[in-house]
Amino acid sequence: MELSDINIKIRPYQIDDRKNIRKISLESVFLGEYRHSIFDEEILADFLTIYFTDYEPSSGYVAIKENQIIGYVVGSQDVRRMHRIIKYKIVPHLAYKILLSGHLLSRNNLVLIKHILNSYVKGEFTTPDFSQEYPATLHINIATEYRKQHIGSTMVEYFLDFLRKKGVRGIHFGVLSEEAKKFFLKLNFNLLYSGKYSFLRYLTGKNIPHYIMGKHL
Repeated sequence: MELSDINIKIRPYQIDDRKNIRKISLESVFLGEYRHSIFDEEILADFLTIYFTDYEPSSGYVAIKENQIIGYVVGSQDVRRMHRIIKYKIVPHLAYKILLSGHLLSRNNLVLIKHILNSYVKGEFTTPDFSQEYPATLHINIATEYRKQHIGSTMVEYFLDFLRKKGVRGIHFGVLSEEAKKFFLKLNFNLLYSGKYSFLRYLTGKNIPHYIMGKHL
């Protein structure tokens, strides 16, 4: 897959890219306009990207145009290791930041927590474990104005080539929209699981689809 703009380059992630990756992650998060009324954006950016930028920075690429980062693909070669770090290091770190910020006790967040707990009780967060057959994962975002220019598909191929060179046998990850599912199906990923999240229905009026995509390498 070739980039439609020859002025766009892809290179490995560097530590100085961290701020721009966090910014793009917030612009692209599925909550859209609702994120401003619920989350502290610094904490949300931590939740979305801190594992990839701080614990496995070597497994990432950025797309650049005119010295500006316009997209990224980051990931993990070993999702089980990633989950351990999230559980024992990142979650305590974020819990501490949330407590210090005072956001936990705001009415908006208490309502959100109630709905998240309801989804948890319904089993909406329980999914099959694909980590043995598909041990890697990825997280990709492209700045809105640069989408549909083959940047995302090219970056995914860069990342898959990187995994193949490392001897990784498969990859899986979740997506939260029909559009994202169709995008990865076109790249010959398989649909491994489908479900839904209802915890934001009180805000958006609809459930959020949840698909797990996977591919052997």
